[in-house]
Amino acid sequence: MSKDIYKYPLVEVREITDLRDMLLQSEKLYSHKTAYWTKDPIAARQIAPRSQEALELKIDHKRPYLPITYQQFADDVRALGTGLMKLGVNDKSRVAIYAETRYEWYVTYLAVVNGLAVVVPLDKEQPANEVVNLVTSSEADILLFSKSKKEVIDSVRDRIPGVRHYIGFDLPQENETDLYFWDILQDGAEAIEAGDTAYDALPLNPETMQILLFTSGTTSNPKAVMLSHKNICKNLMGMCSMVNIDENDTFLSVLPLHHTYECTCGYLCPLYRGCSVAVCEGLRYIVPNMQEAKPTIVLVVPLMMEAFHRGVMKKVKSDPRLAKKFNFGLKLTKALRKVGIDLRRKIFDSVHENFGGNIRLLIAGGAAIAPELMADMQDLGFGCIQGYGLTECAPILALNRTHYFNNRSAGLPLPGVDVKILDPDENGIGEIAGRGDNVMLGYYKNEGATREVIDGEGFFHTGDFGYLDENNFVIITGRKANIIVTKNGKNIFPEEIEFLLTQHPLIAEAVVSGKERKDGDSLIHAEIFPDREAVDEDSELKGLPLTDDKVKDKINEVVKDVNAGLINYKAVRFITLRDTEFPKTTAKKIIRH
Repeated sequence: MSKDIYKYPLVEVREITDLRDMLLQSEKLYSHKTAYWTKDPIAARQIAPRSQEALELKIDHKRPYLPITYQQFADDVRALGTGLMKLGVNDKSRVAIYAETRYEWYVTYLAVVNGLAVVVPLDKEQPANEVVNLVTSSEADILLFSKSKKEVIDSVRDRIPGVRHYIGFDLPQENETDLYFWDILQDGAEAIEAGDTAYDALPLNPETMQILLFTSGTTSNPKAVMLSHKNICKNLMGMCSMVNIDENDTFLSVLPLHHTYECTCGYLCPLYRGCSVAVCEGLRYIVPNMQEAKPTIVLVVPLMMEAFHRGVMKKVKSDPRLAKKFNFGLKLTKALRKVGIDLRRKIFDSVHENFGGNIRLLIAGGAAIAPELMADMQDLGFGCIQGYGLTECAPILALNRTHYFNNRSAGLPLPGVDVKILDPDENGIGEIAGRGDNVMLGYYKNEGATREVIDGEGFFHTGDFGYLDENNFVIITGRKANIIVTKNGKNIFPEEIEFLLTQHPLIAEAVVSGKERKDGDSLIHAEIFPDREAVDEDSELKGLPLTDDKVKDKINEVVKDVNAGLINYKAVRFITLRDTEFPKTTAKKIIRH
């Protein structure tokens, strides 16, 4: 693919052959730099793992962030890997991690993946039955978990007899027999000190399966994506050549680590580029954690970006004088930028300070995001870009660049990645397919499913529909599984209509579907979750239930306006309201079916 499509020169990145190579290079380059900021005094070596303090340790949100260096992290990875080897973990093992984001998660992943065994990250929100299903499907024989998941683990032990070692991230109580993460790490550290170098000498083939990731939406036969070091490393080099990320950056880790978006882009990418990562304490603590850690980069999903935007606008609207000053600032900064003067961060300093004062880049993924919202945040001086990826692609296929982006697009194909449109219609819209070294090895023990999505030319069929514009930006129009086909063969993408509906303040969420009529055609139906705050701001609706007929009448007016801009066969014919938000995955995507 021609480098001309990237418009600006690509960022120079160092070559990495596998994740062990990456860690060794980063250890050498950034040894005394902070790799992680944690609130855990055990991880930061402030208290001993088996002390009384550790036994009584409670979550304390007022505790300051504590640093862990690259050197300490690399030492811990080697020590845990060595300790696990002493337990009998080997290349036939499958090691599952069932926990929230924390330092022990980071250490475990690399200790396992760097030649020792296959790592199996599990969604921390999976209920007991799914844990049994996924552990059994992956043939995991080692299971590491946190205290918050102990109740689930205890309820399923007799149903997963293949697990031979349970390892807790937290200090077990006196009557518990589970192994303790820090004991194993300490055993490994002592063995290394005595001259044990077996872990460092483990063979590592960058092209074989080392990571097993379950796609969202599991069934009795869940699909597990097989990834290799090569898949991940090519993706890391590609994305970092498009967006400048360096040792001066600090990430705030907010999204779930089992998800390949956060794992590759929010964990392995910072480690590769010498950044620091501060672990967020939970969604309720994003703003205070930002103010303390002062991150420069945050990976977000659309719901988070919308919450940031809504918070800013709500504060502005609450004070007429502030609103007037704000709007003047927008006009002034837009005018100045036309003559090469950028005062956005200075004029909107108070907005930036609310988010820690240092954010230079918000990277959105997981789903499409409103381009107008992106533009609003950019007008305030926040760099905002979005990318496009799937678990099967490790995950990034396309990415916008910091200085060359299209807010309506998912980005440009990564270097080394070919993107094409399969069977395009008269508008150039067809299924998006991608080919490159980042594409998975296949689905674990499911050759049939693999053949369905990877064709003879090596292209992965994404299941997403869209087109490439004149500048080669990937424009996504909708998901193949969601397409509504009319009686006369017209394709309707629900996501397009949902996007238009949710641009109105009264509508928080919407899911569009086709309801079949007796004649075989489909009527477009929208299920809508109204926005409570916007409803209460309307004097005629304030305090009414969200499903009240008066609320419905107002929203029908919104739908009528949206329909006016749509081709007739795409128009929404009827709506229903709901009084609770739609159920979502841990990646904050609406579960449609």
